Parts: sequence; C-alpha cells; structure tokens
Amino acid sequence: MTLAADMPARADSIFRQNLRNFGHNRLAVGSAAVVVLFVLMAIFAPLVAPHDPNETDLFRRLQPPGWADGGEWGYLLGCDALGRDIFSRIIYGTRISIFIGAAVILVATTIGILAGLASGYLRGWVDIVISRLVDILLGFPYLIFAIGLMAMMGPGLVNIILALAYKEWVIPCRVVRGETLVTRELEYVEAARALGASRGHIMMREILPNILSPVIVVATIRMAHVIILEASLSFLGLGVQPPTASWGSMVADGRAFILEAWWVSTFPGLAILLLVLAINVASQGLRDAFDPRFHE
Repeated sequence: MTLAADMPARADSIFRQNLRNFGHNRLAVGSAAVVVLFVLMAIFAPLVAPHDPNETDLFRRLQPPGWADGGEWGYLLGCDALGRDIFSRIIYGTRISIFIGAAVILVATTIGILAGLASGYLRGWVDIVISRLVDILLGFPYLIFAIGLMAMMGPGLVNIILALAYKEWVIPCRVVRGETLVTRELEYVEAARALGASRGHIMMREILPNILSPVIVVATIRMAHVIILEASLSFLGLGVQPPTASWGSMVADGRAFILEAWWVSTFPGLAILLLVLAINVASQGLRDAFDPRFHE
C-alpha cells in the first residue's frame, strides 16, 4: 500500500519537472503565448472587434486594407464582398475554430480514455471489439469520412462537433491502450490488485493519473488537426453556416475575388496558418518535455 500511495506524489514531481523542461523551450513557450492570445481574443471578441461582424455596408464592398489606396484605418484589414469588416469577422471566427476544436478534443479524448483503459486493462473480448472498431475507423480517410457524415446530418455547429468527434476518439484510445498495457504490469498496480481494489479503482485511480502526460500531448497535437478539418468543412459549405463568421467560409467567400481583392481570402487563411502553427510548435515542445524518450 505504501508503494501505491507514493506513486501519485512521484507522478506529481515528474509532472512539475516536465513543466520546467517545457518552460526552457523559448520557441514553444512563445507559441503557447500566441495560442493564449487567440483564446483571449475569442473570449473577449465583443470588446476587441471594432465592428459588428455581420454588419453589411455595400458602399465599402471589397474595400482594401487600411494602409492601401482607398482603405480606411477603421477597417484595418479591409472589407469583403458585402462590406463586412474582415478584422472583426476574423476575431469572431476565432471563437468558432477554438470552440469546435476544444469541444471535439474534449469529447473524443474522454471517449478515447475510457475505451483505451477498458481495452488495455480488461483485455479479452472487450479488447477485441474495441481494437477492431478502431481499425475499421482508421481505414477511412478522415476528411472524406467527415464530409459523408455532414452530408447525412446536415450543416450546423453541433453536427460538425459530432462528425469530427465520431472518429477522433480512436487516436487517444490507441495511445491510452498502449500505455495501459505497460502500466497494468507495474508493481504498484499489482499491489493495488493484491489488496483487493476493484477494476474501476485500479483503472481510474492507479493507472489513469500516471498515463495522462502522453494523452495531454496527443490531445494538443490533434486540436490543430481538428481546426484544419473544421475550416475545410466550412470552406466546402458543410460547416458553420452564414452569416456566422468562420475562417473556412471566409476563405471560400474570397475565391471569386482573389486577384482584385486578395485580402478577403488571404487574412483568414493567415489566421488559420498562425494558430495551427502555434499549436503545433507548442505541442512539439510539450512532447519533448513530457516524453521521457526525448530527455537526456
């Protein structure tokens, strides 16, 4: 029992050391700061956005950015084909991208953790059923799979979260299953089992706290992928519907004017690039800090 009781303290110590390792990676910390900036921008969008994102003004149709000829500094990044302020729509579009990304990852990671724990610890027919289901889902290309689901369910915020989470859970499931297969044979798990602890207690109180680090890293990495998928579905008209601002639909709106009004598509595309790049670099730093294989 002493060994099992000492493990949470040891895991907490390792977690703190990993956080310190992450803090030493300046590029990763800077990228994390960019992600936090986007999150704050999404939360305080009504205070940050200079204009109503859905307010139209045809007199400002395709108005160029503020520094260009014919532009106004009050409309810093210009206006779209309906005279809506692009900067304000990008700010509000941040809400959609981050909310959908976080919601999908939260739902998928929760399901993946539960399925992975059950598969890796219980083994037997439970492992066979879950593993075969994971293999089947991995056999479908993610974007095509999501497009098919959205075509059946119809566009909408809730539907896009369900469509993306429907397959996303298989990634954390495989990670948790692999970690559980290793952890279930360790001494402190054997000690808890010998003391008569239930399967649920062992999985949730002994194994799960000690395998969360790789799960956190994987969830962070996958969030960038989910944001790209959401933008892709919105670009195709299967995601969030107008007039709600979405980066993918904003890029699609500017396709017809890409030569004479490049700013309509370019700035939303740059927002996607910056956020996804920041998440990827930050998650790379998390992987280097939390994965012992990358420690000297």
